[in-house]
Amino acid sequence: MKDQKDEGLVSLGKKTEYRQDYAPEVLETFENRHPDNDYWVRFNCPEFTTLCPITGQPDFAEIRISYIPDKRMVESKSLKLYLFSFRNHGDFHEDCVNVIMKDLIKLMDPKYIEVLGLFTPRGGISIYPYANYGRKGTEWEALAKYRMQQHDLL
Repeated sequence: MKDQKDEGLVSLGKKTEYRQDYAPEVLETFENRHPDNDYWVRFNCPEFTTLCPITGQPDFAEIRISYIPDKRMVESKSLKLYLFSFRNHGDFHEDCVNVIMKDLIKLMDPKYIEVLGLFTPRGGISIYPYANYGRKGTEWEALAKYRMQQHDLL
């Protein structure tokens, strides 16, 4: 069984250092020990914070990330540090959700992934951006189309 050093994990078990701006380089992965099984992994980040790129005021959300791993999986502490790095970063809600999804695709090449942002109301309006991806040319591409069509029903 591999330990965290064999996996190349550096954040786990160390004193937490929080980045002050968007930091995708803090993301780490480890080997999926069950690549022959298709299964869901879900993360909820109920205290996500970013800044409005126009006003600089804070925006708050719950970010939900669900994915079906292939060979690599995202390490949870590194994901926490990554999501925390948005705290002083200015981006629109829709951009945050898409950037998070694309960074995780680049990091671990999952079979399927979806990211939902449940942003709290600002000026009386809530915004809930949703993005997904299924590996092209596979059954997961069809799942992505289906989930996109059904996203408000999930």
